[in-house]
Amino acid sequence: MKVILITGAAGFIGANLAKTILGKEQDVRIIGIDSMTDYYDVSLKQSRLEELQEFADFIFVRGNIADKTVVQEVFSEYRPQIVVNLAAQAGVRYSIDNPDAYIESNLIGFYNILEACRHSYDAAQADPGAAYRGVEHLVYASSSSVYGSNEKVPYSTEDRVDNPVSLYAATKKSNELMAHAYSKLYGIPSTGLRFFTVYGPAGRPDMAYFKFTDKLVRGEKIQIYNYGDMKRDFTYIDDIVAGVRKVMEQPPKENEQGVRYKVYNIGNHRPERLLHFVELLEQCLLEEGIITKAAEKEFLPMQPGDVYQTYADTQELWRDFGFRPDTALKDGLRRFAEWYKNYYGGEREKK
Repeated sequence: MKVILITGAAGFIGANLAKTILGKEQDVRIIGIDSMTDYYDVSLKQSRLEELQEFADFIFVRGNIADKTVVQEVFSEYRPQIVVNLAAQAGVRYSIDNPDAYIESNLIGFYNILEACRHSYDAAQADPGAAYRGVEHLVYASSSSVYGSNEKVPYSTEDRVDNPVSLYAATKKSNELMAHAYSKLYGIPSTGLRFFTVYGPAGRPDMAYFKFTDKLVRGEKIQIYNYGDMKRDFTYIDDIVAGVRKVMEQPPKENEQGVRYKVYNIGNHRPERLLHFVELLEQCLLEEGIITKAAEKEFLPMQPGDVYQTYADTQELWRDFGFRPDTALKDGLRRFAEWYKNYYGGEREKK
């Protein structure tokens, strides 16, 4: 049985990835680890986790990857063959006031995962007759934030990304550098995935589309930054999961430097204007009867850490896997609106 470790398993991407794999693949066991932090509504994480616990081949470990002992024990007991590191402290603006959380989870936590992958080979060598040969592939979440304020578009993985504009972006770029070093030194096949503005049902309440929806439901004014002159490459959650699964199945080959290391963009490769996005969201919410009128809008300057636009070049993803995200924004927002109505009913308005 193939054993897959997914960190951040109760998170938005982690839970959807685990649920899809368990629902579609045979002879696979998923070990999910999550610290269940209260960065956003824990009950949403709990509801995702409850769905996963309906699968017999899902094992949940509540723990923090920044705790080296927890990580070592998980690797020692379950011996994962594929590791997907999605645990991280997310959010650009939150990093301005809460830097400690990013250093702990995104740097120390990721270091612990790398060390555990490295020592998985030691365990395999100590028992040459065993079937376990160590971690075959480490896949980890990076972010489109690493591109910072790059003006060249679309963003290519060949572009220089040396000038992050937020601590969150700096930690994600650091993950890529750390993974490269471990791939070079210890032969760990690793693939980093730069996700572009992931959205969809049961998503993160700190994301703009979710915050806008909450305010629209309560009849509150919504804030539009940079006076509406912003673009985002919105990527639907099912496309993200499909991309991650394809990458998981194919560890990178050695590059010109003899390192089994690769980074890909996973984005919808179609940036949308923020105002158009808000209009589509309002339309979907109106059609579902969640709201009865469009919101009043307040136009504000750009916030610290924000970037003008994101735009993914996905040619490498297409070349290597024959895949690129293609869910239309309106279709994705409609599915989110349907979920929001079913999940919250009229309760969200009271909060």
